[in-house]
Amino acid sequence: MNITKKSRPAATRPEDQRLSIGSTFAYGFQHVLTMYGGIIAPPLIIGAAAGMSSQDIGLLIAACLFVGGLATILQTVGIRFFGSQLPLVQGVSFAGVSTMVAIVHGGGGIQAVFGSVIAASLIGLLITPLFSRIIKFFPPVVTGTVITTIGLTLMPVAANWAMGGNKAAPNYGSMANIGLAAATMAIVLLLSKVGNAAISRLSILLAMVLGTAIAFAFGMADFSKVGQGEIVAFPTPFAFGPPTFEIAAIISMLIVILVTLTETSADIIAVGEIVGTKVDSKRIGDGLRADMLSSAISPLFNSFTQSAFAQNVGLVAITGVKSRFVVSAGGLILVILGLLPVLGRVVAAVPTPVLGGAGVVLFGTVAASGIRTLSKVEYRNNMNLIIVAASIGFGMIPIAAPAFYDQFPSWFSTIFHSGISSAAVMAILLNLLFNHLKAGNSENQSVFVAGTERIVKEEDLQCLADGDRFEGGKLIDCDGKEVPIQASTNSEH
Repeated sequence: MNITKKSRPAATRPEDQRLSIGSTFAYGFQHVLTMYGGIIAPPLIIGAAAGMSSQDIGLLIAACLFVGGLATILQTVGIRFFGSQLPLVQGVSFAGVSTMVAIVHGGGGIQAVFGSVIAASLIGLLITPLFSRIIKFFPPVVTGTVITTIGLTLMPVAANWAMGGNKAAPNYGSMANIGLAAATMAIVLLLSKVGNAAISRLSILLAMVLGTAIAFAFGMADFSKVGQGEIVAFPTPFAFGPPTFEIAAIISMLIVILVTLTETSADIIAVGEIVGTKVDSKRIGDGLRADMLSSAISPLFNSFTQSAFAQNVGLVAITGVKSRFVVSAGGLILVILGLLPVLGRVVAAVPTPVLGGAGVVLFGTVAASGIRTLSKVEYRNNMNLIIVAASIGFGMIPIAAPAFYDQFPSWFSTIFHSGISSAAVMAILLNLLFNHLKAGNSENQSVFVAGTERIVKEEDLQCLADGDRFEGGKLIDCDGKEVPIQASTNSEH
């Protein structure tokens, strides 16, 4: 019997929710604090490698904040063909830091870095259609694995922040630093438990403010440099000279771009899963094109490759604030910080252990979201369990042993030094091998195949009403009447 479904108005996407101006910018500022340490670290490292003065490094940091803000607005608001319109924060990708340092040390200087970023990003822009068409190869067994790995690979970042962030500092790993991180984490948990909905959602931001106040009271926060330097400064185009284009540097940077495309694809799919919205090949393509366009333009303002920040995916998960306009507000704040270095110095004064305490909860939430996705995967009579096991294990190798790939060719180590890329590549390939190329597969072919216990799918339960029961091969409703059962025309064996 055919049942005609009544047409319903198109549902509003969760990411299109609009909040009050105050809430929007409060949550947006929370996103900025979460990613601030990550966005200023690459220019600090690259600037130091290039032998720049502290003033020039400050110019690099301001430029990265400014461009990251513009890239975030493009990604979240979106224009035709550019921007996924998802709550994704953009910033300088850490994936290219080692490659950029190598280019600097190779004699090319910062100009060669900028030239390689422009050229490689334009090539990446041309090949985005290839990446956007692989959405069918990202079922829950792949996306859940990648999301879990994103959370796990970020844990060393949180631990490093909690210990102080600077390994050369004499107090790195001190009980004071770790205690401050623990206090911040405790505040996050306490506010999440006893606060109302608004306080709970702002628990990360409030914990950072309170954690900074505690640090200041114990002399662990330094605001003395806030008043030093310019108050307003617009990034000067090509402040370090025109870019130079060297073939070797461009090829090296192209590998970084491929890694960035892989990681951003994973982040787009991850945040789509967390938000509960549809992510198709078109949306991935629009997001990747925004990534590549931002990266190609960023050297004009003295910045580097742009990509989605995985740590902010965790913030979306833990707060439940899915609005992309919140992240757009965060992007606007980043632009202002880039134009007002004095505000950037205020945010920079937040002690690193405070970020670490919040980061443990944030990044753990990402991993938990991945586990939740993996719980929806069917493991009966298939090889999904080994796909998850091998992929997560492979993704953990560069985290457990950072020097594991040091003896491999540079292009290989660049790709697989990222745990996220490693897990994504392995999960995609194993999913193809076991679930798409089924030739040679046999039922229960391995000890990794989950048992064949009886299960009932969630969609089957949704068809039942309260009081329904199964007796003698018949479905009986709450009034004792038999419910007709229609034979399936697409029985799976």
